[in-house]
Amino acid sequence: MASAPQTYDELLTALRGRITTLTRSQRQIADRIMADPEGVAFMTVSELASAVGVNEATVVRFASALGLDGYPGLTRLCRDRLREQAQLLRRYDNLEQLGADGGDLLERAVALDQANIARSFARIEPATWDAAVAALAEAPRVHVMGLRKSHAPAHLLGYLLRLLREDVETVATGAGTLTDDLRRVRKGDCFVALSIHRYAAETVRAAAWARSRGAQCIALTDNASSPLAGSAEHVFYLDAAGPSVLRSMTAFTSLVQALAAGVAAARGHSARSTLLQEEELLDEFGVYDSRSR
Repeated sequence: MASAPQTYDELLTALRGRITTLTRSQRQIADRIMADPEGVAFMTVSELASAVGVNEATVVRFASALGLDGYPGLTRLCRDRLREQAQLLRRYDNLEQLGADGGDLLERAVALDQANIARSFARIEPATWDAAVAALAEAPRVHVMGLRKSHAPAHLLGYLLRLLREDVETVATGAGTLTDDLRRVRKGDCFVALSIHRYAAETVRAAAWARSRGAQCIALTDNASSPLAGSAEHVFYLDAAGPSVLRSMTAFTSLVQALAAGVAAARGHSARSTLLQEEELLDEFGVYDSRSR
């Protein structure tokens, strides 16, 4: 029997490992724990049960089945998570106040995006970063997919990677070409999926299919209850808070650029050679205005 999780990260790992075997009620509890650890940290067992629509006994049994000391053991891990991030969160505790005071929209947008980037990058594990960069730099072929709002950072990642290495494709769904693109995914390739709530169904299905084909999967998404987390070996959770009803993709764009920089460093001379070839082609075809030389 696996040992009981000792940290919130270990709890997430345990939940993801069991996600396909959970009953509907258990899945509702797990989703709430992964998506809202801050809220669960201070909920009573009856409040959590009511929030997800199950009975209290189901919540208690679920916590005990994970090897925890009942429901108190579950909330302890969630509170530990809060303490770990407390210092970072205090740096941005004025964000909601900016909006509440009727502050300038531009000022609030800047503050929120600073927080999105700082919080997102602070939770990246070095091992996850190293593995993702290695996959992007060394896999025989890289496939990048992001739809709707996630299309912009996905397109940017594909573009940047194509400057640094060969065999990079941005997966499209226009004109019914998705299956054509997926047919080229092979064992050992790297498949990158980007999506935030509400998650694009085609991206979710494509990532799961690529993983079943033996591709290494990387997910850029917004929280641990994302369906992309179950298909990916390397997952980055990024904040997307915005100053209005529109969510921000700034942290996604920042991470995409950082990943590209990591790939450039990993490939070294090979990346520089590819960039030189690109510059020669740009010059020969007069891609840029001559005054910008």
